Amino acid sequence: MSYERIEKYDDNTTEALANAYKNIITEIGEDPDREGLIKTPERIAKAMQYLTQGYSIDANAILESAKFHENVSEMVIVKDIELYSMCEHHMLPFYGKAHVAYIPNEYITGLSKIARVVDVFSRRLQVQERMTQQILNAIKETLNPLGVAVVIEASHLCMMMRGVSKQNSVTTTSAFSGAFEKNETRSEFLKLITNKLH
Repeated sequence: MSYERIEKYDDNTTEALANAYKNIITEIGEDPDREGLIKTPERIAKAMQYLTQGYSIDANAILESAKFHENVSEMVIVKDIELYSMCEHHMLPFYGKAHVAYIPNEYITGLSKIARVVDVFSRRLQVQERMTQQILNAIKETLNPLGVAVVIEASHLCMMMRGVSKQNSVTTTSAFSGAFEKNETRSEFLKLITNKLH
């Protein structure tokens, strides 16, 4: 798997998806040959490939591409990483922010790579709980840090647009490993991001 973003769409995949979306448009009672909808199936096909490109990108390779030896052991935090994903139950978007921290153990990585790892796992059909753990695991496996912490807060359109229709609800998930399993370290991290949490 690569660690590069999609630059070009696969024509066969685009065509197959476009045909499927054309059928969906027909089945919901619309006319896919109507002027405003003629190019919609292809647009959706390309959008879906973009929104799910995380399946073909290796999060560990991203971290490895900017892995540096440094004798530091202070907490590194990247806050307010925007994320956009789709819930796997209804394929409706959820969006929010991730706050990620790790304590280096001889190795650090480029700060932008942490944000890229969030992108990799958010660009898949997801549940927020699993995505939180996947981000933690990738950093833990690649950098072998003294500890990793991940907190995600997100709003889910499957709750806001349908079902219970709770427009102001926010879901917060967290995962901690190593040093962050200790109350003191975890509390320090949460205190540093607390003004960002609702």
